[in-house]
Amino acid sequence: MRLKGNGYKRSVLQSVDKTPNLVFMYRPFEGPCHDHAPRVTAVLGPTNTGKTHLAVERMLGHRSGMIGLPLRLLAREIYDRVVARAGVRAVALITGEEKLVPEGARYFVSTVESMPLERPVAFLAVDEIQLCADRQRGHVFTERLLHARGREETMFLGAETIRPLMRRLAPGIDFVTRPRFSTLRHAAPRKLTRLAPRSVVVAFSAQDVYALAETLRRQCGGAAVVLGALSPRTRNAQVALYQAGEVDYLVATDAIGMGLNMDVDHVAFAAHHKFDGRCLRDLTSPEVAQIAGRAGRHMNDGSFGVTADADGFAPEVIEAVEEHRFENLTNLCWRNPRLEFSSLSALLRSLDQPPPSRGLVRAADAEDSLALKALAKNDAIAALASHPDAVRLLWEVCRIPDYRKIMADAHVSLLGGIYRHLRAGDGRLPVDWVVPRVARLDRIDGDIDTLVGRIAHIRTWTYISHCPGWLPDAAHWQGRTREIEDRLSDALHESLTQRFVDRRTAVLLRGLKRDDRLRAEVAECGEVTVEGYVIGRLAGFRFSADRAGAPFEGKALEAAARRALKPEIASRVTALIAGGNDDLVIGSDARLTWRGAAVARLAAGRTVLAPRLELIASDLLTNAASARLVVRLEAWLAGHIGRRTKPLARLADAALTGPARGLAYQLMERLGSIPRRGAEREINALAPSDRAALSRLGVRIGRQAVYLPAMLKPAPRAMRALLWAVHAGWTPVPRAPAGEALSVALDAALPRGFYAAIGYRPLGCLALRLDAVERILARGAKLSRAGPFAPTTGMAALAGCDAESFGGVLVRLGYRAEAPDGQGIVFYSPPARGRRAKRRRRRDNANPGSPFAKLAALRVPAP
Repeated sequence: MRLKGNGYKRSVLQSVDKTPNLVFMYRPFEGPCHDHAPRVTAVLGPTNTGKTHLAVERMLGHRSGMIGLPLRLLAREIYDRVVARAGVRAVALITGEEKLVPEGARYFVSTVESMPLERPVAFLAVDEIQLCADRQRGHVFTERLLHARGREETMFLGAETIRPLMRRLAPGIDFVTRPRFSTLRHAAPRKLTRLAPRSVVVAFSAQDVYALAETLRRQCGGAAVVLGALSPRTRNAQVALYQAGEVDYLVATDAIGMGLNMDVDHVAFAAHHKFDGRCLRDLTSPEVAQIAGRAGRHMNDGSFGVTADADGFAPEVIEAVEEHRFENLTNLCWRNPRLEFSSLSALLRSLDQPPPSRGLVRAADAEDSLALKALAKNDAIAALASHPDAVRLLWEVCRIPDYRKIMADAHVSLLGGIYRHLRAGDGRLPVDWVVPRVARLDRIDGDIDTLVGRIAHIRTWTYISHCPGWLPDAAHWQGRTREIEDRLSDALHESLTQRFVDRRTAVLLRGLKRDDRLRAEVAECGEVTVEGYVIGRLAGFRFSADRAGAPFEGKALEAAARRALKPEIASRVTALIAGGNDDLVIGSDARLTWRGAAVARLAAGRTVLAPRLELIASDLLTNAASARLVVRLEAWLAGHIGRRTKPLARLADAALTGPARGLAYQLMERLGSIPRRGAEREINALAPSDRAALSRLGVRIGRQAVYLPAMLKPAPRAMRALLWAVHAGWTPVPRAPAGEALSVALDAALPRGFYAAIGYRPLGCLALRLDAVERILARGAKLSRAGPFAPTTGMAALAGCDAESFGGVLVRLGYRAEAPDGQGIVFYSPPARGRRAKRRRRRDNANPGSPFAKLAALRVPAP
């Protein structure tokens, strides 16, 4: 092979599978060789083979050089690299929108279309030469392949698929195969949210890219976004966001297939079909390989596969990509490079000229030729293109790129206007015509699509400003349009970042993955910040994530909270266990709060006096901490209930026997009061000593109730309400009457059992406290000994109500109301009950003339 001895040295490298690969390594250039013709080399191979790096090194080994690259983005990257080596005064950058050409520049970095071929250089290189087969741009690459040469060395870089056609169409080329530095392997399908960090997700429409990026933002902290429509500045900023590790994912169209060098471990295809301008078709194996080849950098292996709802790749596609074996190209696109400008019709004919040899096919109409054909139909434009210089100028106007990719009347109309102005007056664009059109674009408001459209439009004006002689003070307009594009690009980058990057979640996820000790702070109000970002609130031992963005964020935030708040939770557990009782309160929702935050709830237990305590679950608490908290809170709860039900505790501890013990048990079950009617048997069985013992314990045996007056006080009454509600499962806990209220208005929404549980008796529209009921009965009994009586103001005061309401109370206590003289109502005592009623019946039965004796003698036959 002719490369040996011409700047290369032979070397044998071993691949991953230990198979030796013959490659040629660069040797520093030692000056031109005058004893043979300029050498032409094709360095072919898959992605990640160092082809572009090799070409840059070869160029710098010569006194002068030029390299054509497929994208403005890549041209800028290579320009920066060459400047770092050779100095800014030695390097020129030439693209459609940038022309940085210092005087005395020796090295030229440009896009393939903008290569200044009129400048002779010692070394010339063209990257991605397989684009000769591209329908839109292929004819430019083919022209470079056939005719662009360096004085001493020419190098074409690309894929192996172009080798046979290069050998046929450009004989004398030496071929060098570059093996891939790392292995590219197919991986099993993965869900989008299960992709490993440092993954690129590929889709083929802006809508799909946005949808995928939004999902990654919500679940993984965000993603950088790369679209073909982005300006280079925006694209670089998004890639830098990914490269810096601020996000772990990048979502892109196939624009990443060329010109982007990133640290990518995996490329996931969300689809493997695309619209190519004519139809929706499946990706070819070389296209899959070009995109998937972004995975793995230098010696790091990479992988590719599918995600989202994409079907898996066919086995033959997988094998072709892994083995880098693809069908060779059969044709290269060609367009006549020697155009005829004698007339408009001659120019159109020359553009349609058929290719001169086999292996070349006429390129599809590119944007410039389509624009020319559209303008040629305009009679006014055709009339202006009346001589060769005018035709040449029209062609230059038609070559203004349609960065907006609309290629419709709007772009053609713009080109027509430009051409008419250039053909009028002094042959320049009028400033008063340009100013408003550029000024309209100098706005950074609007959504992402609006900003993308403005950037595309201002790039058109940047291109125009670099066309020689078209604008007065071209340098001013070049700076002006560049400033606008930079502002729009920065605004677009910010909009993309705001929409698709949740920096808070991203920071937390990075901390989690690095196993960092995250810096957490908890404000007095409970607001939690981790690494400076507010992530939620801590109430007691429960963390509530700030879900303002989306519900999916909670998982990441709670995971960060568990780690970051671990010291804070341990401190709170210690403080609760060792602290006093004043911080603990039971609320109306039957929850136990500590420092205002709920930490446990009460539930029905075995008895009404012993509710069960349930710790409110928290992922931040360990099992050991939870157990310690339960012990502490149960002890506090038992003491709290015991202090407020001390009379019942005394009953439980008293040495009572027989009927007295049974009566005490009923009182404890009913929280300190029971109806007398249900306890008559125990009461009748009480010995004088039992009565004395119960009296010493504070038990009162009234006319209609047995109760503990001490349990009617406000604090025990509130506890009775709480215990009843917990045991009955009633929430929220009903509010017990406040203070020393003798009566309250009856709430129809509450069950009668509630009033009985707190020591009140419902009587009509009122509920009276049991001790008030007993006092009323005692006063009524005293008054009724003298016959019917009228209630006094003093009696009404016993019930804590007015005289009118008190009459209703007496009626419901069994008193009979009458108005014998029509002057006022009097009340008769209720019929005797219990022992007194039995004694009266025995007395009446003893009198043969009484009605009860007559009834006793009556015999009713059985039915």
